[in-house]
Amino acid sequence: MSNIIITGSSRGIGFEMAQLFANEGHQVLALSRNEKPIQELEHKNITAFSFDIAKKEDIERMEGYISENWTTVDVLINNAGKLLNKPFLESGMDEFEEVYRVNVFGVAHITQSVIPYMSKGGHVVTISSMGGVQGSAKFPGLSAYSSSKGAVITLTELWAEEFKENGPSFNVLALGAVQTEMLEEAFPGYQAPVTALEMATYIKDFALTGHKLYNGKMLQVSNSTP
Repeated sequence: MSNIIITGSSRGIGFEMAQLFANEGHQVLALSRNEKPIQELEHKNITAFSFDIAKKEDIERMEGYISENWTTVDVLINNAGKLLNKPFLESGMDEFEEVYRVNVFGVAHITQSVIPYMSKGGHVVTISSMGGVQGSAKFPGLSAYSSSKGAVITLTELWAEEFKENGPSFNVLALGAVQTEMLEEAFPGYQAPVTALEMATYIKDFALTGHKLYNGKMLQVSNSTP
């Protein structure tokens, strides 16, 4: 069984994924600012505590947990994300920066912290968006969010190259529309053809097996626009 870290686990895809992994017997460290939903599951294979990916002290707390309880990490799923749906000219630079602090800098920081605990057989899966894929359909109001999701696609390619000799594998999944709270914030009233559980099941399987065939790759996991 594997040791799995999932960020953004309080709702949506992350919440479903934590349960899927745990039900298979994997040990899950489920991280999110709101830890209550995951703690209320009282699952013996899930550990959860309040975690802000943008705070250095929270990253250090996570490192302490790993070194004391696990020593190794098999899978890191960078699932946490912050959305800003606002016209560009009305977006304050502090708001723009906050999106990047979570979606780019936070992802880089946690990945940098976890890599030393991973073997060559490890897998870092970062969740991006179709909005971050060059040439895909774009939507007004998502300048900060979609551009930040483009940044982690390139980061994934760079990490795969830098750690190809001894490090884990890195892949990024650009998701299309999934019926989550975040989708409702981005596209109010839009009904997605994929549920959070369906996507969580796909990501779980990919996290456990995808690195045998892929490294440094961006996969478009989408059957719709948006």
